[in-house]
Amino acid sequence: MKQRITNNFLLITVLLAVVFAVAMKATIFHKPASQSIQSSAAPKQFSDYWFAGKAELNSYTLEQAQYGALNPGTAVLIFVTEDFRTDTQVKSESEASRDKSVPVLKTNLVRKFTTGIYDYSIFTSVFTPVFNDKFPSTLKVSTSVQEWCGHSYVQLNLKNSGYTVSGRSYFEQEASEDYHVDKVMLEDELWNRIRLAPDKLPTGDVTFIPSSVSGRIRHKKLGPIKASVQQGPYTGNAFKGDSLQAYTVDYTADKRKLVIVYEAKFPYRIMGWEDTFPSKDKLMTSRAVLQKTIQSDYWKHNAPADSTLRKELAL
Repeated sequence: MKQRITNNFLLITVLLAVVFAVAMKATIFHKPASQSIQSSAAPKQFSDYWFAGKAELNSYTLEQAQYGALNPGTAVLIFVTEDFRTDTQVKSESEASRDKSVPVLKTNLVRKFTTGIYDYSIFTSVFTPVFNDKFPSTLKVSTSVQEWCGHSYVQLNLKNSGYTVSGRSYFEQEASEDYHVDKVMLEDELWNRIRLAPDKLPTGDVTFIPSSVSGRIRHKKLGPIKASVQQGPYTGNAFKGDSLQAYTVDYTADKRKLVIVYEAKFPYRIMGWEDTFPSKDKLMTSRAVLQKTIQSDYWKHNAPADSTLRKELAL
């Protein structure tokens, strides 16, 4: 018996450690919010909302500029927390990968619109660590664009001093792209940053990597661009709500301006956005306006009968 314990000492030690961690609810994947969250919200308020086992689903009406016209459509913006591997930068789905993972706030932004006879579908995912003391930068962004001419894909992965960019496309000039860009804040992560801590967003003269969607639909290579950034009360009339704030990113040299409008109080819902840029030599403004917000463990509702739940989102 003594020999058996000696031979299995390491295994027994590990098992005891795991049991203790589970009992204390203090694994590195689910640190108590009061110890780790660096956000504008109170720790309990934050964890009660974002770690309750549900996603936040938002539906928007959409007018998307493309081919020199504003095209009607819809957008769905999904926020949910999950464990994400820092080595391979994919969702952690096994116990073996838990010690390589951190909790992230994931954005899934789906845009669908019609241009003339044919459809566009654009899907962007962004993975931003919640506990930003150890991982202050967004780990990954991916965007796919599908339309009747063909489809394209671009992905940014955080690697040490910057992001590796991989692109594949139906279009000849973007057929296969692999390059490196310096590590600066990503425009794509602004939606997550607003939800986590809007008061910590940078203002003034800021360098961003523009959104992956703007790069795809405008056929532009991604890279750092200087912008003039302002944050303050929203004064327009396109978005409704109390105490709204606007975060404005003006890429003067690129003739593009992004405005994200959000609620000033937690959980800082995003009421919509405007993206102004040249399309067919005309300066046009894409706009998304919030229609409905619900919380749901949507991944459990994937049967045909669950399609009635889409009515809650006004889709």
